[in-house]
Amino acid sequence: MPPIFNALIRTHHITSRKKVAKLRAAASNYNIYALLRYGGCPGIMYCQGTESGPGEKMPEGPETDATYGKAEEVESVKDFGAKMQELGVWAWWRKGMGYLGDG
Repeated sequence: MPPIFNALIRTHHITSRKKVAKLRAAASNYNIYALLRYGGCPGIMYCQGTESGPGEKMPEGPETDATYGKAEEVESVKDFGAKMQELGVWAWWRKGMGYLGDG
């Protein structure tokens, strides 16, 4: 299996259904898994795929259960964190979100 790469994007919010639809289409077109925290602040997007790019990080732990070609949405940061834990990238996500220091 080729290496798996991740990207984390944090923004003020993701509220446009039109943009979410475009993200869903991109996930399908590029055969990646995307997870969105839709609605209020903060807006968060996590992507996982097999091509290298910015924000690369190999998942820790067992095989992920991410379905490529699919975008999922969650409503809370807590639910987003739970999904990050399931995917084996929880510590990496917490650091990327600024919840952990560099040390």
